[in-house]
Amino acid sequence: MANYDFKPFDAKVAAAKDWLAKEYRGLRTGRAAPAILDGVMVSAYGSMMPLKQVASIGVEDARTLRVQPFDSSVLKDIERAITASSLGVGTTTDGAIVRVSFPELTSERRGELGKLAKAKLEEARTAVRLARDEAWKNIQEKVRASELTEDDKFHLKDELQKRVDKVNEELEGTFEAKEKELSA
Repeated sequence: MANYDFKPFDAKVAAAKDWLAKEYRGLRTGRAAPAILDGVMVSAYGSMMPLKQVASIGVEDARTLRVQPFDSSVLKDIERAITASSLGVGTTTDGAIVRVSFPELTSERRGELGKLAKAKLEEARTAVRLARDEAWKNIQEKVRASELTEDDKFHLKDELQKRVDKVNEELEGTFEAKEKELSA
């Protein structure tokens, strides 16, 4: 079989898997997870900064996170940013730290999160399909330019499909794990 470089395809697929994992970390379950606050931006020191650059975030108990600012002057800004982030969490401040509490998920909210998780899975699959189409187009161009033979083309098509199937299986596994977490 001909030598074909699948690195661009593999890089795009890895990016899709990473994106899906990051999106799923942001989908809130009934448990407290620091990753949920990753997208929160705080107005501090005259600019917008990620929360984790201005505070340490830890798990206090199953449904509470503890956010401890590195500088107590930004405590109110942190509380405001978390409240404004529409994550559906409650905040309380005791003067030194912000406690972020996670309410129990309703069955309706679990259903919404399940649908959202499925939609994110489809977005990741679309990215994989686009990467596959791009690689296939590249293979066909190489055949037209006589860099690859027709036999190579069919072998590479099979190899490409095996890679796509493997990635789709991994994405499905990630989705099923998140779905299980949401229903727990």
